[in-house]
Amino acid sequence: MKVKSLIVGACAAAALLLAVVPLAGQIGGRATRPKVQRPDGPVWEVIRKNCTACHGIDDYAFYSLDRAGWQKLIADKHKPDGDGLSDADRDVLLDWLVMKFGPDTKPFPRTYVPPEITTFFSDPEANRLMNRACTKCHGVDRVEKTRNSTEGWRVTLVDMRERGAQLSDQELEQLVEWLARVWGTNQDN
Repeated sequence: MKVKSLIVGACAAAALLLAVVPLAGQIGGRATRPKVQRPDGPVWEVIRKNCTACHGIDDYAFYSLDRAGWQKLIADKHKPDGDGLSDADRDVLLDWLVMKFGPDTKPFPRTYVPPEITTFFSDPEANRLMNRACTKCHGVDRVEKTRNSTEGWRVTLVDMRERGAQLSDQELEQLVEWLARVWGTNQDN
């Protein structure tokens, strides 16, 4: 009977360890990122030529869309002057995206635990950081036209960081606080 209790206890401890280990990567740090296997051939050439200057291919794993959804996402996430894709390149990319990250796949979860901040940005500090981190991929006018709650800004900035914006956790949270204060909403949800 004692051996059986030890075996049950060991199994319970192993199960607890397996449940806790993935959480350990989240404590006090950034969320884990998906690992997308790089495609070969024409798909990689299209991605390398048109996409990787602003974001990695791992970003695709956060979505699970049909062709129309991918087309809309590509149009919405790029500068107003277009994504620069030829029709042939767009078709190659969309075919691969739908095959690899279509509506029947499960998107990679987005998780982020915001650290508590104790220092806040002034307007000039926040503007310098926005110009450094945001304008590589889009204009500041896109930020200025948007109104979000604190959590809405956090979701947006985590998404931008996952796409390549260079923001530390502290900078991200300071910018969230400033954006919500300057370009926020009256509701904080």
